[in-house]
Amino acid sequence: MQSGQLPLSELASPFDLQSTLESGQSYLWWRADGNDYEGGLYGGNNWYRTTTEVDDEHAVIAVCQTDECLKWRSHIDAEPILRDRLRLDDDLTAIRQGAPDDRIVEAAFEAYQGMRLVQEPPFQTLVSFICSAQMRVARIHGMQQALREAFGTPVEFDGETFFSYPTPGQLAEATEQELRDLSLGYRAPYVKRTAEMVRDGTDPADARERPYEQAREHLTQFVGVGQKVADCILLFSLGYTEAVPLDTWIRKIIDRYFPDCERGNYEETSRALRARLGGEYAGYTQTYLFHYLRHAEDPPE
Repeated sequence: MQSGQLPLSELASPFDLQSTLESGQSYLWWRADGNDYEGGLYGGNNWYRTTTEVDDEHAVIAVCQTDECLKWRSHIDAEPILRDRLRLDDDLTAIRQGAPDDRIVEAAFEAYQGMRLVQEPPFQTLVSFICSAQMRVARIHGMQQALREAFGTPVEFDGETFFSYPTPGQLAEATEQELRDLSLGYRAPYVKRTAEMVRDGTDPADARERPYEQAREHLTQFVGVGQKVADCILLFSLGYTEAVPLDTWIRKIIDRYFPDCERGNYEETSRALRARLGGEYAGYTQTYLFHYLRHAEDPPE
């Protein structure tokens, strides 16, 4: 077992683990106390766990935040993985300076100082966002845990047995009925067929080689992936920080705060909102707005 600490003072800007992992960006981490998404949306000191695979070996990573550092434990050296998946080297000060000068944007950045975008593994992100359609955040999270426990590889950690996220091959071998039994519903055949595609060589990470809108179109070849889900994969896994997934909450934000961005179709509305929210880092601004307005009791007009 290995352990370590990442001093927060060495980062380019503030960091908040809890808001990063409980803002609906990722369903691949879980809290050790089991109280994911049950309040305390900022600044907590909870332990979070996830699984990863390095050189064909499965490992668990556990991380928590104190006032001074990020503490971690794992089978492996987790620091480079945490830096990558939690985007610890992003300069939030510069990103915030590039955001529009709107009261609602300022309020969102102020409320969740230190929240980062995540950069999660592509296949796991692909499956989890296929499962996200018309589902509450906590329910999506529960589905991913169920998939782990049903089809993942057992991993011993801290005296407990955990399960890795299923590989494409493991999920492809699942029957549609087995997936339905995990409450995936109509998403079950989408997950199975997409897993088969990835197992057989169609890699979602190949989108990285393309310009943004072509990358989004490339991802829609996977079963169950429309433009919104494709944008989520681009933003939360593949590093396209300009992506702005137009889900129900973001469309409410457009209606209330940016009605001039509504253009009647996904592509044109997305382009207009990206420009309005700062271009290159529009996805950062969108994520702050999404998280803030889902929980704000009295947001500014």
